[in-house]
Amino acid sequence: MRGSGTESWRWDAADIARAVRLGRVSAREVAEAALARQAEANPAINAVVLPLEREALEGAEAVDAARERGEALGPLAGVPVTTKINADQRGLPTSNGVVAFRNVVAAEDSPVVANLRRAGAVIIGRTNTPAFSWRWFTDNALHGRTLNPWNAGVTPGGSSGGASAAVAAGIGAVAHGNDIGGSVRYPAYACGVAGLRPSAGRIPSFNPSAAAERPLSGQVLSAQGPLARRVGDLRLALQAMAAPDPRDPWQAPVPLSGLPAPARPIRVALCADPAGGGVHPTVAEAVDRAGKALEAAGYAVEPAEPPNWAAVAEDWDAFINAEATVYMRAGFEQHADPAARGIFARSSARPLPAIEDYMRLLARRATHQRAWARWMAERPLLVIPCSNEPPFPQGLDETDFDRVFRAQSPLFPTVLLGLPSVAVPAGVVDGLPTGVQVVAPRWREDLALDAAEVIEAAWPMPTPIGPRG
Repeated sequence: MRGSGTESWRWDAADIARAVRLGRVSAREVAEAALARQAEANPAINAVVLPLEREALEGAEAVDAARERGEALGPLAGVPVTTKINADQRGLPTSNGVVAFRNVVAAEDSPVVANLRRAGAVIIGRTNTPAFSWRWFTDNALHGRTLNPWNAGVTPGGSSGGASAAVAAGIGAVAHGNDIGGSVRYPAYACGVAGLRPSAGRIPSFNPSAAAERPLSGQVLSAQGPLARRVGDLRLALQAMAAPDPRDPWQAPVPLSGLPAPARPIRVALCADPAGGGVHPTVAEAVDRAGKALEAAGYAVEPAEPPNWAAVAEDWDAFINAEATVYMRAGFEQHADPAARGIFARSSARPLPAIEDYMRLLARRATHQRAWARWMAERPLLVIPCSNEPPFPQGLDETDFDRVFRAQSPLFPTVLLGLPSVAVPAGVVDGLPTGVQVVAPRWREDLALDAAEVIEAAWPMPTPIGPRG
C-alpha cells in the first residue's frame, strides 16, 4: 500500500479492503480517488462506457456506515470494481454492445453483481465489450472502440476488453469479466494484468433480463471471472464472486480451500506449443521464463504435452458454433454492426451437425475430461501460452480472421473441459506485455493461483500505467 487516500487508485484490492476495515481510510475517500482516476484516464481508452459516480459514492458511504456500526465487512469492503455491460445490474442497461439493446434495463442484479455488492465492492462503472461479446477485440457501434493503455494500436482483447483496459490503467482494482472462448484470459494477456477463468460451476451466472434460457454450451461452458493487476486480488475476488446463488442450477458448492494437497514437489507440465502449429518466439520465451521461475521456487517442471489437444479444441469449436448458429445468427443479422456480423459469419461458417453427430459430440466431452483428469493426476499444473502471438493490431480479425483464430487455440480446450486457468503476465517485450496460462484440475484454482503468484513475483508489472499513445 502506497501513499494517501488520494492515491488509493494505485493500491491493490487487498490493501484497500484492509485499510477500509481498519479505518485507516474511508471507503468514500477510496471511491473519490477511483472516480477521479476514471475521469482522468478513461477518455483516452474508452474502457468504461457508463460511469457510476452517484452509485459509487452511495455504495462507499454504506460501507463506511456499516464499519461505524461495528458490522463485519465483506472481503471486498470499499474496493472499487467495474462490471461488464453483458451482465445484469439493477436499474442499468444490459446492452452487450448492441445498439438495439441500449434500453434493455435490468430489474435485478445478476448473481455475480449481487455477490460483488454483498462483498462490499463499490461499483464505479460498466465496461465495454464487442457486440454480443463475440470477438477478441472490443469495438461496437453503440460505444465505440476500447484502446489498450499500453499501445492504442493494439487490441485490449475481448470480449472483456473494457475490463482489462480499465484495470491496467488504474480504473478500479478489480474488474468483472466472463469467458467462453478466452474472454477473460486473452484481455488479461493483452493488457498485462491477471485474469481467472474459474472451474465451470464455480461462480453463479444468470441474467434475469434474458428473454430465453442460454444454449447448453453457454450454461456449461461460460464462466464468470475476475481480472486484477495482481494475482492475490484474483483470489480475493473469487471468494466474493463464488457465493452461492439458487438462480444458477449448474453452480456447485465446492469449497475454495481445504482440498487435499498434492504430492510435493508439485509437478508442472510445460508446453509452449500445445497445438503443434508453431508459436511466436516471444510467446515461447514467456513460457520458458515461467517454467524457470516455478523451478526456482521448488516446483518439478518438465516438458509434456496434454492429451488429445487438437481433438478437444475441435470439439469446443463444434459445440460452440453449432449452438451459436441456432441461437445467435438471427440476432447478429438483425442487430449487430457490420464488423461484428462479418466476424460471426466467419466463425460460424461450418454447417450444422446432424443430430447424431451432435449427440456424440456431447457424449465425447466426458471422454476428454476423463483423459485429462488422469493426466493431471500426475501433473497437477500445466503452463501454456494465452495466444500463439503477441497481442494483435486493432481490427486484425476483420482482415485475417483465420490467423487470429489459429493463434487463439490455447484458449479453447480448458473451456470444454471446465478447468480453471489463470492468465498471468510474464514480463514486457518490445513495449507490450506478455504472459502465460496456468491450468489446474477442476476445483483447484488454489493451485493455479499459487503458481501464478510465483511467476508474477519473478516478472512484476508496472501497472497501473498510461494510458500511452
